[in-house]
Amino acid sequence: MNNLNMPPEYGGRAWIEIDLDALAFNAAEIRSYLPDGCKLMAVIKTNAYGHGMIKCVARLHEEGIDEFAVATVMEGVLLRESFSDIEILVLGYTHPKDAHFLHTYRLSQIIVDGAHAKELDEKGFALRVHIGIDTGMCRLGILAQNLGEIESVFSRKNLIVDGIATHFAVADSLDKADVAFTKSQIDSYYSVVESLRSKGHDVGKLHMQASYGIFNLPNIKCDYVRAGIALYGALGNDNEVLVRPNLRQVLSLRAIVAQVRWVDSGKSVSYGRTFKAESPTKVATVSIGYADGVPRQMSGKDAMVIVNGKKVPIIGRICMDMLMIDVTEADDVKTGDIVTFIGRDGDEVVLCEDLAAASNTITNDILCRLGGRLPRIYLCGDEGGG
Repeated sequence: MNNLNMPPEYGGRAWIEIDLDALAFNAAEIRSYLPDGCKLMAVIKTNAYGHGMIKCVARLHEEGIDEFAVATVMEGVLLRESFSDIEILVLGYTHPKDAHFLHTYRLSQIIVDGAHAKELDEKGFALRVHIGIDTGMCRLGILAQNLGEIESVFSRKNLIVDGIATHFAVADSLDKADVAFTKSQIDSYYSVVESLRSKGHDVGKLHMQASYGIFNLPNIKCDYVRAGIALYGALGNDNEVLVRPNLRQVLSLRAIVAQVRWVDSGKSVSYGRTFKAESPTKVATVSIGYADGVPRQMSGKDAMVIVNGKKVPIIGRICMDMLMIDVTEADDVKTGDIVTFIGRDGDEVVLCEDLAAASNTITNDILCRLGGRLPRIYLCGDEGGG
């Protein structure tokens, strides 16, 4: 028998389960690694990495977290419409034409360069900003060596500097050269901070660590750490950390068996005839596909899922709305049984890291691509599936 039951409020083809207790547990675990005076800034961009921004923020706010980071100004607007008493920082570029949203919805904005600061200032709105410093990521931010450009932000009459930020390029690596590069980024960042302070500038809150930096660089003196993927319990298998935190997977992904049939030896399954049965094979068609976010590049990689408490492989090419699994070795699989792609069923578990490895990508990518047509069902306590 299947060890799972379909959620009573949903009778469809595929769905996501979110264990909010696991999210709260992970937040507490991360906070246990922080030095005194350092706060957790929860990164909830891209709909909280596919987990559902509003529900996740509500639970994290209940746990005493008041600082949140988003990627876009419209994510910030949506968040502010539900929460009046939290700090919201926009990490990505906001076009100056949208400065009124920053002002009206009380959002803080990362300054990406001197021109960005000038254009925002000229809109005439009082705006709270954090200055992004490029210490080696080469993505966004004012180059650390351009102290004059950095200092010019403080002279803008409509901009209130609330913080200084940078981002590490290889904080998830313990390779000697990468560790040295990260150290150079830290030194460059603090050099900027000290230079600004020596000239009488109030630099506000300091923050540079993201998820992997929290566990590989635990003793950095900052005001915030920006935790993203770690909050959701999905650190990558290939990423290195000095200490492996005790995190719980927050998200489970499940779908329904639509049909079961025997395929004769020599017959092919799915597009391209890339899979051919070497012997009579029991094949189940499952009602989920790449349009739901299951990566098509997993096709042919023998990625494992769970049905009736047994791990079985995906076979053939993954289709837009369906895929096939080999259930020859599973017990009495039938139409309506639940298949787990991420999560636990009985004694077996599939981690997001497993799907990422089979897809040659990272956990962030897997979680963020999960489609909008998948309902999200929020669980607590013993109902959690992760």
